[in-house]
Amino acid sequence: MPEDTKNKWERFVDENEFTTISMLIRKAVNFYIDSKSKISLINDISKFTHDLKEPLTSIKGFSQLILENESDKLNPNMLLRIKEIYAQSIFLENKINFLINEFQPESQTYDILIVEDDSSTIMFLTDYFDIKGFSTISVTTGNNGLEELKRITPKLILLDIILPDISGYEVCKKIKSLDKFKDTPIFYITAIPESEVKNQLKKTGAEGFLRKPFNFPDFEILTDYIN
Repeated sequence: MPEDTKNKWERFVDENEFTTISMLIRKAVNFYIDSKSKISLINDISKFTHDLKEPLTSIKGFSQLILENESDKLNPNMLLRIKEIYAQSIFLENKINFLINEFQPESQTYDILIVEDDSSTIMFLTDYFDIKGFSTISVTTGNNGLEELKRITPKLILLDIILPDISGYEVCKKIKSLDKFKDTPIFYITAIPESEVKNQLKKTGAEGFLRKPFNFPDFEILTDYIN
């Protein structure tokens, strides 16, 4: 082998406690064999998720168009069904993204993590930020939000306070206790009285809150944290 390559390998052997270059070669070959099978699995998963996303994109797109352009022409039951189809398409899209992330070692970056158990609120927020050009991912429980942070690195977290498993206040405190996310801005989204939420901001470390029902101007402050 070239002398510079040999020297490079020898330095690596010395620095990483290999006894010989031959041991390094054996480890490298085993690593390559293991990695090749994993890469094949990742490729299979990528094809599978791609095949799922194609029809899902059509379902999501058409249901969104109907909601935007035909809502006033639908009877209440039909409108509710279309909203549910749209909400479920977002839910499935997030599940597919979760599956992809499970097989990707590197942390993924999204602009916003939404932790909210109401599908209509998720739909509203997802649409709003999508129009603004920001990427979002949503979960419906506090524990799922904490699990998602093991795989993604959002620039901003929108967190409901009343969740089906644990309080949003507790979720916020747990997130802020992690070095990786201690500076990640968290805004509560809630219908709880303003005075109560204000009292919890300092205790939990959240940067602020948005009251339901939302007003579009209230969201302008969030862009300073995302950009």
